[in-house]
Amino acid sequence: QVQLVESGGELVQAGGSLRLSCTASGRSLSNYGMCWFCQAPGKGREFVAAITRSDLPILSDAVKGRFTISRDNAKNTVYLQMNSLKPEDTALYYCAARLGIVVSTTPTQYNYWGPGTQVTVSS
Repeated sequence: QVQLVESGGELVQAGGSLRLSCTASGRSLSNYGMCWFCQAPGKGREFVAAITRSDLPILSDAVKGRFTISRDNAKNTVYLQMNSLKPEDTALYYCAARLGIVVSTTPTQYNYWGPGTQVTVSS
């Protein structure tokens, strides 16, 4: 079992930056593909960014050029650096893990989830 806990979400002004962290316990994340999803009120979970266990990043078109994803297996942590934030980035951000080489942009492909961290961007 993998337990995931996100942190770093808060209220920030448009144009600002945040760094979200997702820390795992129970298992090493080195064998897992990791992903960030977001969910705004009244919407489904949307893909934000993923990183394979070999450190290949994949970003959604909505965040390319603004967000980066990285991982530190020694700390069992995955990060989402969010720059140039926009009000439309406001959402609950979830970290998810999937055992294996392949990552997916589909939420149902992930086995383990954190409870989420709220990001609110004011205009």
